[in-house]
Amino acid sequence: MPLSDHEQRLFEQIEQSLSEDPQFANAVRAHDPAHVTRRRLILAGVVTVIGIAAVIGTVIAGGDAAKWGAPIGAVLMFGGLILGLWAQRRGTNVKLKAVDGKGTTRSTGGGSGKNTKPGGFTSRMEERWRRRRDNGDIF
Repeated sequence: MPLSDHEQRLFEQIEQSLSEDPQFANAVRAHDPAHVTRRRLILAGVVTVIGIAAVIGTVIAGGDAAKWGAPIGAVLMFGGLILGLWAQRRGTNVKLKAVDGKGTTRSTGGGSGKNTKPGGFTSRMEERWRRRRDNGDIF
């Protein structure tokens, strides 16, 4: 149902007043899923780089430092990679889920950035998986 002219003007005034408030804009941006995902990916990259630097630095230093520094660096490096993968997957899941008119969940595009044709391989595989899951088939 379209808005009346009066409602449209009120809506535009409210939108204008909210856009001028920097505190409100920061509060909305802080909870934006894309912003949160970006922040987590940056954190994961920093942790991974620190882990790599720790491994390389302790191997170069040698001695007792390599005994403890290299495993700690490896754990940091692995943890950063896992955090990055988790953040990326969680970010795309939040962005991609939508409910169609039948009450079932479907993908709305985006995600990996690949342009798949409607009858492409991935579409067919996803449809087979959905049918298998809906029918209760295991194999």
